[in-house]
Amino acid sequence: MEYTPNLSLQTRTESLTSSPLVLVVSTTGNGDPPDTARKFVKEIQDKTLPADFFAHLRYGLLGLGDSEYTYFCNGGKIIDKRLRELGAQRFCDTGHADDCVGLELVVEPWIDGLWAALTKHFMSSRGKQEMNGALTMASNGSWRTDPMKPELLHIESQVELLRLDDSGRKNSEVLEQNAVNGGQSNALVADCESSLTRSIPPLSQASLHIPALPPEYLQVHLQEPLGQEESQVSVTSVDPIFQVPISEAVQLTTNDAIKTTLLVELDISKTDFSYQPGDAFNVICPNNDSEVQNLLQRLQLEDRREHRVLLQIKADTKKKGASLPQHVPEGCSLQFILTWCLEIRAVPKKAFLRALVDYTSNGAEKRRLQELCSRQGAADYNRFVRDACASLLDLLLAFPSCQPPLSLLLEHVPKLQPRPYSCASSSLFHPGKLRFIFNVVEFLSNTATVVLRKGVCTGWLATLVESLLQPHTCASHANGGRALAPEISISPRTTNCFHLPNDPSVPIVMVGPGTGIAPFIGFLQHREKLQEQHPDGHFGAMWLFFGCRYKDRDYLFREELRRFHKLGILTHLKVSFSRDASAGEEEAPAKYVQDNIRLHSKQVARVLLQENGCIYVCGDAKNMAKDVNDTLVEIISKEAGVEKLEAMKTLATLKEEKRYLQDIWS
Repeated sequence: MEYTPNLSLQTRTESLTSSPLVLVVSTTGNGDPPDTARKFVKEIQDKTLPADFFAHLRYGLLGLGDSEYTYFCNGGKIIDKRLRELGAQRFCDTGHADDCVGLELVVEPWIDGLWAALTKHFMSSRGKQEMNGALTMASNGSWRTDPMKPELLHIESQVELLRLDDSGRKNSEVLEQNAVNGGQSNALVADCESSLTRSIPPLSQASLHIPALPPEYLQVHLQEPLGQEESQVSVTSVDPIFQVPISEAVQLTTNDAIKTTLLVELDISKTDFSYQPGDAFNVICPNNDSEVQNLLQRLQLEDRREHRVLLQIKADTKKKGASLPQHVPEGCSLQFILTWCLEIRAVPKKAFLRALVDYTSNGAEKRRLQELCSRQGAADYNRFVRDACASLLDLLLAFPSCQPPLSLLLEHVPKLQPRPYSCASSSLFHPGKLRFIFNVVEFLSNTATVVLRKGVCTGWLATLVESLLQPHTCASHANGGRALAPEISISPRTTNCFHLPNDPSVPIVMVGPGTGIAPFIGFLQHREKLQEQHPDGHFGAMWLFFGCRYKDRDYLFREELRRFHKLGILTHLKVSFSRDASAGEEEAPAKYVQDNIRLHSKQVARVLLQENGCIYVCGDAKNMAKDVNDTLVEIISKEAGVEKLEAMKTLATLKEEKRYLQDIWS
């Protein structure tokens, strides 16, 4: 949806009296609309708007979300609900696409339905003859010489953006390719398992419905290097960037733990970077150097890695509103761009696969790429590309005859995003320091070959701190005079609400298994200093529900938590061990944090329903956050004696009041 901030909401909607509105809305944060839609949402939420304000409006809406999060597609649902409240009517069904299972499963049928609904809308509102003319022209790709109404010309220009299939010519090429590769090829693979590079019937024999070819729009020139120094600052957003040294690094888990967890301390004393407990910040990280070199080699650009990359928009491009990618700095070297600017680990989208088809010379490889980007091959795409975490390099190695130009990569590979981390300290407790913790992510990329990879940022950080790393022990407070520490670039993140209550007397419940404990360490450190400063002050109870696998391997901050508990800062410490047969003094019949919450349901319900307390949940969205949410619904229903639906409404109210706060990730 295009938003025009210089016009009033009323003025903007008057133009929609006869034109339908199509909205595609993602969801960010904890169920919020994206930043680009927030101003629009704020305006339509105005309580003074009359109930028929949008009575003239016909709209269609597609919500994009991830069902691993509690508020699935909530950004779209907020707008959808409010438009209906203001009298707008849908001209096509609302779609809710789930990135957890593959957006295309909903997006592609929704676009088909949208096109049918648009056809019906315009045929009924502007006359069948006019619309038939426009549709015939759009379908045949022919050009009219007779005058058309401006609105129909606009519709015509947008038609191809809504079409999923290529022209009849392209489909006939696929059918022709089927015939060429016919019986012998199918016989060879009939008894084989499918893989990234090979399909089996019925897909291998199917006539494919493939996406339209995305228009190319970039022209790349490589110029001899000038030898200028390149800085990571040039690849970031408008946020201030701080170059800070790593002052300490500690391994929090034992060597036999399933996951390795590291604590890293940054020295921010010479900057004006500031934070509150509960804040998060960004780490600006590079791609893996060996993957960058392998990609350069595969693209046959190894000898031009230091060349400067200059971009222009193609003069004859058919892409509407084409613009240079803002995340590619002007005049930087190719090596720098692949290292600091492009998310080369990103799973290629179907549009990218479709574009690669035209640069693939081998017939069998071309056919397989067509299958992977087709509607019929959706299951194979999910299995062998999306779920296998296949990267661009994986695809290029799997399809050796594919030789894409550099311009195609710059058009399709997204920006390398900074990685967010929760602050795991309080500036009152650690003046001039910022601490954070993370698991060193490891996963198998099972594409053409099985490769063990580390996370882009966590793998880089783990390598960076090797010379500083202390063994499994309590974090100390000094660097011990070691060699000059490496530096990293960080930036603040947009202010969030995951903060301690302004009133310290408010009781709080903290739920944070694994590295989800990070912000709560900051909470506890902050509370300790506040209580030292105000010995006669009234401070509310602090509950912590922490969970890990083993007491002796990955119980993060064990001694610190026991100290907080002994001092009375942490009034209730409840720890669950999911894989320990015997967990010592903390032993309880609880494997997971939600089990422990259930065991203390009366106390938790009292904090939330009677004492006006707050609950904070930090960690995994896929399982833990959902399970905790379900447990809270169960507890409220039981302890308040209400139906499940009423309990869900109570939780929703707590969220609106910023008393149920989540910092979760997938």
